Amino acid sequence: MKWFITGFLLIIIGMLIIFGGFFYSIYKSNYEKEVKGGGIIMIGPFPIIFGSDTDSLKFVSILAIILMVISIILNLLHN
Repeated sequence: MKWFITGFLLIIIGMLIIFGGFFYSIYKSNYEKEVKGGGIIMIGPFPIIFGSDTDSLKFVSILAIILMVISIILNLLHN
């Protein structure tokens, strides 16, 4: 039961962070018209990287490499 409550709280906190970021981006869009961003989708150890400018792509690429290495290390330690 303790793990259920912990998991439920983590889900609620994650949703609050997402909504907070959404409302912050709406608030910020009234002052700044240029939007920059990027993202990464990890399917196993393989990343799919996307972004709107080169700075975002560089940051997300470094993050993807770090996540791939962590994923491979955890996979090797688990077996």
